[in-house]
Amino acid sequence: MKIELKKTDFVGKEINEPYYYILIFDGNASFSVDLTDYECSGKSLIFLSPYQLFKWNNSSAPFINQVSFHGDFYCIEYHKKEVACNGILFNDIYREPFVNISDFIYEEIISIIERMKKVEDSKLDYDDSILKSYLQVVLALSSKEKQLKMPSEIQESIGNATILQFQQLLDEHFREAKEVAFYASKYKLTVNTFSKRIKKHFGKSPSQLIQDRIVLEAKKLLHLTVKPIREIAVDLNFEDEFYFSRYFKKNVGISPKDFRKEVGISIVAK
Repeated sequence: MKIELKKTDFVGKEINEPYYYILIFDGNASFSVDLTDYECSGKSLIFLSPYQLFKWNNSSAPFINQVSFHGDFYCIEYHKKEVACNGILFNDIYREPFVNISDFIYEEIISIIERMKKVEDSKLDYDDSILKSYLQVVLALSSKEKQLKMPSEIQESIGNATILQFQQLLDEHFREAKEVAFYASKYKLTVNTFSKRIKKHFGKSPSQLIQDRIVLEAKKLLHLTVKPIREIAVDLNFEDEFYFSRYFKKNVGISPKDFRKEVGISIVAK
C-alpha cells in the first residue's frame, strides 16, 4: 500500500502498523496512543507515526476519515523544506498527538481528501505526484493549525524552568541518562516531586518520556540511516545489540530488524 483513503467506524479497533496516519473527524473522542490516554472534542485531527499503538476507547464514535501512507510514498524528512511536519505532526513526544481545527480548515481538508479519492479511483493512469501534491497540502494545512496552538505552550514552558530545561536536558542526555533521578537531581527535587510536575504538564511521567525519546531516536536511526543495528545499539548506549533489540521490541511491538524491513530505509539515507 502506498496511500489509502477511506472512511471507517473505529469502535473496537486498534492501529499498530508501518504507516503514517491522519484521522479526521467531528465529535467526541477518547483514545490512547502508546498507552497514554487522550480526549478531544469537535473537529479534530489525530496524527500517528509508524508503529505507534492507537486504540479507540469510545463505546461509540463518529465515522472517521482516514489517510494512511507509507514513507516510501511520501518521505516527511525528504520533503521537510516543503512541509515541516516532522516533530510537529509526527514524532513529537512532548505534545498531544491531535489538534482541534476550525470549520474552514476541516471542510478544506475533507474536500481535498475527496479529490484524492477521485484520483485514486480513476481508471486513468495518473502519476503519483498528483496524490503527493494533495497530501502535501493536507500536511501543510495541518502543520500550520498545530503550530498556531503552540505559542501558549511555549509561553507556559518559559515560565517554568523545570519544564523547559527538562526537554533540553532530555534531548542532550537521553543516551547515557535513562534514570529519572538524574534529571530530578539537576533541580534538587525528589524523584516523586519531579515526576508529579512533569506528569501534570505533559500527561506522561518522566520515565515514559525518557523511554519515548530513546525509542524515537532508535526509529530515526533505523529509518533515516543505513547504520547496522549493532552500531545503533552502541550509539544509544545499550550494553549490546541483543539488549537493545529486546528493549525496542518491548516498547514498539516488533524487533528493530522487522521495523526497518516494514518501514524501510528513507531516501535521505541513500
